[in-house]
Amino acid sequence: MIERRNLRYTMFGLLYFAQGAILSYFTALNALYLLSYDLTMSQVGIFSAIALTPFVLKILLGMVSDKVNLLGQGHRKPYIILGLLTQAVCLFLVPFIHPGRYFELLAFVAFVLMSGMALYDTCTDGLALDTTPPAEEGKVQGIMVGGRALGVVTISAALGLLAQLASWTAAFWTLGAITLLPLIFVFQVREPPRPAERAFEWRAFGAFRRWPVIALALLGALYSLVINGANEIVNPFLQDQFGIDYLTAGLYTAMWGAGVVLGGLTGGRLVDRVGHKRAATGALILSLLAILALALITSPLMAWPIVLIFGLAFGYYETVYFATSMAFTDARIAASMFAILMAIANIGTGVGFAAGGTFVDSIGYRPTFVLIGCLNLLALPLLPAIFRRKQASEASPA
Repeated sequence: MIERRNLRYTMFGLLYFAQGAILSYFTALNALYLLSYDLTMSQVGIFSAIALTPFVLKILLGMVSDKVNLLGQGHRKPYIILGLLTQAVCLFLVPFIHPGRYFELLAFVAFVLMSGMALYDTCTDGLALDTTPPAEEGKVQGIMVGGRALGVVTISAALGLLAQLASWTAAFWTLGAITLLPLIFVFQVREPPRPAERAFEWRAFGAFRRWPVIALALLGALYSLVINGANEIVNPFLQDQFGIDYLTAGLYTAMWGAGVVLGGLTGGRLVDRVGHKRAATGALILSLLAILALALITSPLMAWPIVLIFGLAFGYYETVYFATSMAFTDARIAASMFAILMAIANIGTGVGFAAGGTFVDSIGYRPTFVLIGCLNLLALPLLPAIFRRKQASEASPA
C-alpha cells in the first residue's frame, strides 16, 4: 500500500472525486444534452436507466475481485486501473456519437462507461476495507464521501460553463482527464496479502430470506426510486418553465450538492442521537415535503432555496438508509450483504429514472413531482417490520 498516509487519503479522495464529476454530469446536464438533440424525456429516462444498470450488477464485480488476483497484480489495484481507463476512453468517444442518429450506440457506450465506474467504485471500497486500520475507517469514509460530493458541487457548475462557452466535446474530454488523475496514486499501490480469515460463509446469505431484511431492501428500492426519479427531472423542469441555460443548470446542481453534503452530515448525527427508526421516519417526511415543494416553484429565484432543501432531503435520506443497512449486515458477509442492499436500491433508481421521464411526457412536470413524492407513503408499512427486528436484536445479548 502507499506508505505515506496523506498520499493514501488523497488517492481515495481523488477516486471518489472522479466518480462525483461523472455524477455531476448525469445530475445536471445529461438530460439537457440529450434534449438538445430533440430526444424525448422518455428516451432520456431509458438512457439513464441503461447507464445505471452496472451499479445494479456491481455485486458481481465485487465478488470477482474478491476471488481473482488479476494477472498476479492484486485483487483491487488492477481492477481500479481497468475501471478508470474504461471510463476515460468512453468519455473521449462520447462527442463523436450523435444522440439523435445513434441513440442505441450512445446508450451502449454509457453502459460501458458506467461499468468502468462501478468496477473501480466497488474495488476502491474493497481496497479501503482491506487496508484501513479500524481507527482510521471513519476518516477514510469521510474523505471518500466528501470527495464525491466535492466532485458534484465543483464540477457541475464548471462543466455547465464549459459546455456553454466552449463545446460539449471540451466538457466530455475534461471529464476524461479528471478520470485519469487518480492513476498517479493508484500505480503506487502495493496490496498486502489477503489473510485466509477474510473468506465469507455462503450460509450467511440466508439472511435475505428473513422478512425484516426483505423489508429493508424494499425500502431501499423505494427511497431510491423516489429521490432519484425526482432529481432527474429538476433541471429539465426548470429549463422548460424558465428557460435556464447550461451554466445556470450547473449552478442549481451545485446548490443541490451543497444540500446533499449538509443532509449527509445531519443524517449521520441524527441517526446516532435519535435512533434508526426515528431518523428514517424523519427522512420519509422530509423527502415528501421537499419533492412537493419542487412542484410549487414559480420563479427561478424561488428555485434556489427549494433545490437546496431537496438536496438536504436527498443526502439525509441516503445517509439514514446507508447507516441502517450497515446496522443490519451480517458480519460474516458484511461487504457482500451491503453491496446487495445497495444493488437493490439501484434497481429502484433505474425504475425511477425511467418512470420519471415517462410520467413527464404523459402528465407534465408538476403532477409528476406530486406523484413521485406521494410514493414515499408506501414506505409506512415497511418501517414497523424493519425496526421491530432491529430493536429486538439490540436487546438480545451479543
